[in-house]
Amino acid sequence: MTLFKVFDRSGDGAIDYEEFLRGVRGGMNEFREALTRKAFKIMDKDGSGILDLDDIRQTYNAKHHPDVKAGKKTEDEILYEFLDTFEAHHSDNKEDARDGRVSADEWTEYYNNVSMSIDRDDYFELMMNNAWNLKGDKVTKKGWGGEI
Repeated sequence: MTLFKVFDRSGDGAIDYEEFLRGVRGGMNEFREALTRKAFKIMDKDGSGILDLDDIRQTYNAKHHPDVKAGKKTEDEILYEFLDTFEAHHSDNKEDARDGRVSADEWTEYYNNVSMSIDRDDYFELMMNNAWNLKGDKVTKKGWGGEI
């Protein structure tokens, strides 16, 4: 029974795949945690410690998303879905507690789940750099508000 409680992080009486992997592999090492903290700081444009729609709007361009182009969703709806991706993976977060704001803990928990399926630190680093330009070596232009 004790082992079951260790694996059942959500406390729902069942062990899902992510809970099982987390129980076997554990959390991220310090190297990976540092990468996730660096990415969070890049996204947290106002330095509040919370990612919200305004932070995401400055870094994530949704206007070319297929659902936006087809008129099915607004850019803000896509941005909220982006934020919800990180909230959904937070082990302490229940469905009714999603607020459209991502804390550093929610961000880290999401990447804990991603990290479990990546064996090598150098590949995790490559993935994080490709996603968030951690090294600052990619030249990008803001794609919001008609700019490309």
